[in-house]
Formats: sequence, structure tokens, C-alpha cells
Amino acid sequence: MDRTLLLNQSYEPVGAIPWKRAICLVMLGKVETVEEYEREVRSAKASFRVPAVVRLVSSFRRHKKRIKFSKQNVFARDRYKCSYCGAAGTSETLTCDHVLPRSRGGVTCFQNIATCCRECNSKKADRTPQEAGMSLRSIPHIPDWVPIIFRCGEMPDLWKPYVIH
Repeated sequence: MDRTLLLNQSYEPVGAIPWKRAICLVMLGKVETVEEYEREVRSAKASFRVPAVVRLVSSFRRHKKRIKFSKQNVFARDRYKCSYCGAAGTSETLTCDHVLPRSRGGVTCFQNIATCCRECNSKKADRTPQEAGMSLRSIPHIPDWVPIIFRCGEMPDLWKPYVIH
């Protein structure tokens, strides 16, 4: 409950911000509260319910962010599913696989890394998917969005109507 979901004017998720920042934005009139947590915080003269979801009052131009390469962003891009067999997993049970193995000049980048379960990674070993008789369910690519939520189970219930479609 330490984060607040920030929506644009069209109720689309923009990001997650600290709840203290959300209260400041509400007080400045830059956002309006859409959903609140049960928890209250107090100042010297007032008490406030902690915002769970806020919406921007005015539009802003969003600059295209370069997505940082990380294991968690690869898992989020691939929706925590093995790119070969489709098995769902967690960050503890999944691995990252170099589609073109590093021993053959493959680099560590979004376009050459796929989420993989341990069984498929072991089966593929130091071969290309074609050599291993395996096929990718989707082509690895640079995501054009910033993952806000990695797994639906980790987000507050109040966020779900705005994030899951």
C-alpha cells in the first residue's frame, strides 16, 4: 500500500508513484483521487485517506522513455511465460535464454533474450532454437512500454479495474 497508481486523463495507467507524492499532487490540484485505501494519515491540522488511484487533471506530453534492459523487464515483456513451451512461472523459476548463444556471438539485449523455463533452457542448451528442434512463441523485441506491474497478484485490488483489460 505504499504506492499509488497514476492515470492520465483517459484513465490509462501512466505509472506508480509514492503515496506521499500522490497526496502532494492532490493538494496542488494536479490530480484527483479516484480510489482510496482504508488507511488514513494525519498532519497537524487534517487527516487524509491514502490515495490508491489518482487521475491527472490536465494532459501532459509524455516523452518516450528508453526501456532499461533488465531480467525483470524481459519477464514482464514475456508475461512471465516460457517463450518455448508457454509454461507460466515466477522470477524464481524462470531464466533468461540467449536465442543466439553467447558462444556463437549472441549479445545480451532485448532482441536476443527470451524468458525460458529451466527445462526448456536445459533442453536448448548451447544451440539455436532450430538446432534444438524448438520454436519461439514470439520474437524477442524491445518493449515499447514501461512495465508498471509485473504480476497481477502483486497489485492492490483497487488497481485492477484500471490495469487489467
